[in-house]
Amino acid sequence: MIKHGFRRIAGLASAGLAMLLFTTAGALHAQNSTGRVTGVVADSSGNPVDAGDIVALNLANGVSRTVSTRETGGYALAGMVPGDYDITARKIGMGAQTQRIKVGIGQNLIVNFSLRSQTVQLEEITVATAAPETRTSEVATNVTEQQIERLPTPSRNFLDLAALAPGITVSEDRVNGTGFRTFSGGGQSPSSANVFVDGTSLKNDVTAGGVSGQDASRGNPFPRNAIQEYRILSQNFKAEYQKASSALITATTKSGGNVWSGNAFFNFQNQGLLALDTFQLKDKAANSTFTEPDYARYIGGVSLGGPIIKNKLHIFGSYEGNYQNRNNRVAFAPPTGFAALDTVNLSQYNGEFLSPFRETLLFGKLSYAVSPKSSAELSFTNRHETDVRDFGPCCGAGFNSFQEAVNFRQNTTLLQGHYNIFSGPWLNEAKLDYSRFRRNPSPNQSGLPQRLFQVPGADYVIGSNRSTQDFIQKRIGLRDDLTYSGFRAGGQHIFKIGASVDLVKYDILKDNDGTPRFLYNAAYNYQSPFELNYGTGDPALNKKNTQIGMYLQDDWSPTARLTLNLGIRWDFETNMFNTGYVTPQNVVDTLTRYNDSLPTPLDLNRYTTNGSDRKQFYGAFQPRLGFSYALDRENKTTIFGGFGIYYDRSLFDISVDETLKLTHPSYTIRFAAPGVPAGPGEVDWQDSYLTADRAVLDQLVGTFGTPEAWLIDNEAKVPKSRQFNLGVRRQLGTLAVSVTYAGVRSVDQLTMNWANFGLNPNGSCCTSFNTGAHGFSNFIYTTSDAKTWYDALLVQIDRPYRRSSENFGWGAGLAFTYAVRSLQGLDGFGDLGSSFPGAFPNTTNIPKHPANDERARIVANWITDVPYLFGIQFSGLITLGSGNKQDIGGPIRFNPVGYVRGGYSPPGQNFLIFGKWVYRDVSIRLRKDLPSFGRGNLGITADVFNVFNYNNFGCFATPPNQANGDPDPNLGTSTCVVSDARRLQIGAEYDF
Repeated sequence: MIKHGFRRIAGLASAGLAMLLFTTAGALHAQNSTGRVTGVVADSSGNPVDAGDIVALNLANGVSRTVSTRETGGYALAGMVPGDYDITARKIGMGAQTQRIKVGIGQNLIVNFSLRSQTVQLEEITVATAAPETRTSEVATNVTEQQIERLPTPSRNFLDLAALAPGITVSEDRVNGTGFRTFSGGGQSPSSANVFVDGTSLKNDVTAGGVSGQDASRGNPFPRNAIQEYRILSQNFKAEYQKASSALITATTKSGGNVWSGNAFFNFQNQGLLALDTFQLKDKAANSTFTEPDYARYIGGVSLGGPIIKNKLHIFGSYEGNYQNRNNRVAFAPPTGFAALDTVNLSQYNGEFLSPFRETLLFGKLSYAVSPKSSAELSFTNRHETDVRDFGPCCGAGFNSFQEAVNFRQNTTLLQGHYNIFSGPWLNEAKLDYSRFRRNPSPNQSGLPQRLFQVPGADYVIGSNRSTQDFIQKRIGLRDDLTYSGFRAGGQHIFKIGASVDLVKYDILKDNDGTPRFLYNAAYNYQSPFELNYGTGDPALNKKNTQIGMYLQDDWSPTARLTLNLGIRWDFETNMFNTGYVTPQNVVDTLTRYNDSLPTPLDLNRYTTNGSDRKQFYGAFQPRLGFSYALDRENKTTIFGGFGIYYDRSLFDISVDETLKLTHPSYTIRFAAPGVPAGPGEVDWQDSYLTADRAVLDQLVGTFGTPEAWLIDNEAKVPKSRQFNLGVRRQLGTLAVSVTYAGVRSVDQLTMNWANFGLNPNGSCCTSFNTGAHGFSNFIYTTSDAKTWYDALLVQIDRPYRRSSENFGWGAGLAFTYAVRSLQGLDGFGDLGSSFPGAFPNTTNIPKHPANDERARIVANWITDVPYLFGIQFSGLITLGSGNKQDIGGPIRFNPVGYVRGGYSPPGQNFLIFGKWVYRDVSIRLRKDLPSFGRGNLGITADVFNVFNYNNFGCFATPPNQANGDPDPNLGTSTCVVSDARRLQIGAEYDF
């Protein structure tokens, strides 16, 4: 009864919210991408000014808002679009006063006024700059428009600058990188993070990476020339944010103003502008025929914004194109003396082949001041990306032929509408959005069977790529937020309440191993394959999911110096874990018959379901509490802290595999050696089997193959974290300094375990049960046992760029992180939802242990004008890291002798006066503006990445210690670098 009653209430709430949104349909900036201005207006004697007018004028578009002061003299302007404002306080009989401020995304600024009484109201205006934000309990970093535009970032991925926030890690941009452009925080994987653009979530519900389109792409999630600024929240974010248990980014996009303005840019880089790293130089010295691989990258774009109706209707649009060409070299060197291998003629596949990447990013926005008390906005975004890749060198010393290339396509469409109504202390923000995310890797050349030749020390692969995947996530999102700032009881309250409903549909095609792979080796003289891997059956799955969120938060100021942030959030999903799934009867029967013989017997009441055993989770209640207290009246020194519970979500890809591992199973067939009769578990080879014809292969595997069964716990938990922090902020002139302790305890992380494998009594791997003889190759089941611990000291110094004269301005910042992380139930972080998250064969025997990842990191940035050096603007980034420790010998269950957890620390190098650093990078950007003509301004740019050409080594050999305890002489040998050598990028920008 309770369950049905809740569904009815939820349905009515959804319908009511939908009606509200559609009846106010139109479209301003979203709920969690705005700022807030509060303050007190007093007279010259310090008495509150009641019923005064506060007018906020947006200097870019001329749109203004007006609120009245209360009897206490207090006022609140909520839902302020980030930008520059004149805030004016007026009262009849008093002189007006104006303060010019910059409202940043997510910021809560305090702007107080002191008005002088006058016999006649004068319009004398005093203009002053308000102090930066200090009164917030969030651990947050704002990335400004100047930093986005002027700091060196090679690929223009706006996520790169998330590294300016202490505690945040961003994946490396590499010339030959093929993906995983993600960010993470709080000692958790990238899948635990989220990004909001104008209030709409870009969360990837299905596959890893957190942000849609970023788990396997070298592209950008959004055009950078459309991002005005963004805010990185690494701790204690409020109840209005959802679907993140670690860190999140909220970004606001640009809008048109009352003056037409725009920008066009072009950046270029090729192999002639790239230095060689240490290993390439060694290859060049040892090989007289060495040639540097062809490479070119062209990034260009244009943006334009202005008024359609001045002070009323504005438009903005942008385009960015990212075009990259790489040449990958295939160099098969097959062994001689095998006649059958000679007939294949692997050398015919050798050569240089183009690996093109193409990305197009489009954005458009209309902003409309409907009336003095309402505004609307409509925006559209599209991302289209193709990437022909995954051929050439691979797999250690192996190679994939160009036939084996995959074309990795990404497509994202996002349409948003916002409508805001503000009247006195009331603000209502309504939003309707539609998003479609598509991830579609497939063979670049299809229809061929894949053939893998195992030659000494290498694998050579020809034929089509093994898999076709097509993940489509479609979402209709409805959200409404109501803010009321007129309530007083024991101080001033600003209440905010909101609800959201997302109607999500997943259309999935996961044809893994759909291309048959035949394996050859020297033991069979390469005459016939010894093994076939092949997936067959129905690879499609379509599911729906409804996501509901509600929250209430109160920013309560009992006194002028103290603010308490009190909030609670609740989230619910109808089908996160494939709720209506029915375990096939043959799986149930086999488990029932052999469960007691498995190394890890399962509770079949939890791991089999009749379609109603898997319950939905209603308990995602998330209290979020924070405080900030000013130690002085000017709010220059503030102590702050907070505690909160944050639920994430489990990747739906786990539920996909639970179904498709049985409806689309992958089989392994062993073939008998040439001229030898088939033994137990083997099949006699026939030349007709060497085909991509599904009819032939389906008959073969239907006779001899065994599938794999995945089992999701009916009591699987939703991942969550508990976050807590305590810190102090201090305003030192124009510098803002903060020191924070941040703690995170992440629990209930989903991992995969093998029921048919277990550990020996001494903890070594592995005991096994021959499930194949009973119809299944493996039984893989989920647990929610993985945990992480994170404790960090975060130090930040920031001075936003501003001009002190017409020709000179500067800004700088420094972020320092010292973090200690621990894990339980996992060997390494990785993606916790992946099939092999470092927990084989199970999580039970992996105790809490220190993580090997980096302890200390410094990221410094600066932007400065150099008027005496030909008017050049000089900016840059410095990144220093203490490096990752590594285990010697690998996990003890695989290397019981000679294993030392965290036993190897890579050697560090000095940087200026600072200690020793394993990772060092200094990147700079120079811009010279040419003499202006008309309204236009042309600038020439040069970006130099890793300007000192530091070698940041990786891939360290960590073999087990010898039996006598002496280290192996190869210990610490590096075979790769984890960052590129020095590279130059040249470009031009035209602003008008």
